[in-house]
Amino acid sequence: MSPWFAFAVSTVLWTVTLLFCGVGLFWLYEVLVLTRPPDDQPLEHGPDDVQVRILTIDAEDVVQRTVDSLPSTLTDRHVIAEEPIAIDGAEVHVVPESFSCEAVRKSRATEWARQALSCDREYVLYLDEDSLVGEFRGLPDADVVQFTERPRRTNSWLAYLADVYRMGAQIEQRAFHRLRIPLFAWGGGIAVRHSLEQEITWDRPTLVEDTAFLWQAARNTAVSYALSPDSFANQAPPSLGEIFQQRRRWAAGNHQEANNLPLRYRLLAKHRSYAWAVSPIVPFIALFAAMGGLHLVYGLLLQIVYGLLLQIVSFTLGLLMVVRFVLGLRHYEQLTLRSLPLVALVPLAALVHSVGATAGLVAPPDDFHVTEKATDSSSTDRADSSPTPAAGRSEDAS
Repeated sequence: MSPWFAFAVSTVLWTVTLLFCGVGLFWLYEVLVLTRPPDDQPLEHGPDDVQVRILTIDAEDVVQRTVDSLPSTLTDRHVIAEEPIAIDGAEVHVVPESFSCEAVRKSRATEWARQALSCDREYVLYLDEDSLVGEFRGLPDADVVQFTERPRRTNSWLAYLADVYRMGAQIEQRAFHRLRIPLFAWGGGIAVRHSLEQEITWDRPTLVEDTAFLWQAARNTAVSYALSPDSFANQAPPSLGEIFQQRRRWAAGNHQEANNLPLRYRLLAKHRSYAWAVSPIVPFIALFAAMGGLHLVYGLLLQIVYGLLLQIVSFTLGLLMVVRFVLGLRHYEQLTLRSLPLVALVPLAALVHSVGATAGLVAPPDDFHVTEKATDSSSTDRADSSPTPAAGRSEDAS
């Protein structure tokens, strides 16, 4: 192997490892130092303080199931649709074609609802069309309240396992209340104080409307953030193609919106985007090191010094990915002896979770990707359910 080629390989290996190492250390700092349990907050606002708005294009069956899942205590219910649909148990509003604003697609519908719908409640709870609520105990007194999610398996086991991995990584949301600017907002539900919504609005072109709203609000004023103890069930993408497009939009949208953040948060967000994009390579670096591939790059002395160090760091980062997956299984209450063999699929789950992010940074999409949702004949939230495809179309949750 030529010295220049060996130098290039070494540079790639160390760059990827150090990128992910920085993010991994910050994640550990959030989880071990800044975090607090979501239920360690008094619930000061009940269902009477909440107006529900469900966003869709025209997925009638999917939305109906979401409305049916709402507890009877949530009485102020609205569906914001792009096409006329018939829904029992909620008032349906169709966004007029004549409505014009800077926001597009899902943000446009959200902004129209903000302007057109009257609201005498303290909070507006925005739900994706496939978010099954079930239990709603109330809201802590914060300007923005994020609900955790439990994506259900639809038609793809790999997409589902990638979301299990994501749920483990997203335990960091428990630390966001300690940050001036929370690092993202996406999932099956988010509640915003109505007065804050009126001040900040949703009127901006973006691929990630929830995160863009939160970042804009945090830049303009001191915004309090809370993670709800309640978890909503939604759908994992039904295919590898759909999860690729979803992650591509998320990564590209966050990366673009980061340009508007203060410098230290901009650098942090950009660093996280790059690390997300290269994270699937980390297990293979550890495997490459374990199989003795480093001797092709380093001479004997350098292999002892740099090769051993790279091996230790890459294995530690690979273990961190396993920890995230195990936390995801715990989130689903699926952490059992029977589920432990799934740990062998962590490199594949990480690859599925991240390859779309890589594409999002290299070739960001120009628009929302419209995803086909699935309907489930069962009324229970089962992580292993296998719904059948529906004809409804929707935009991915951001």
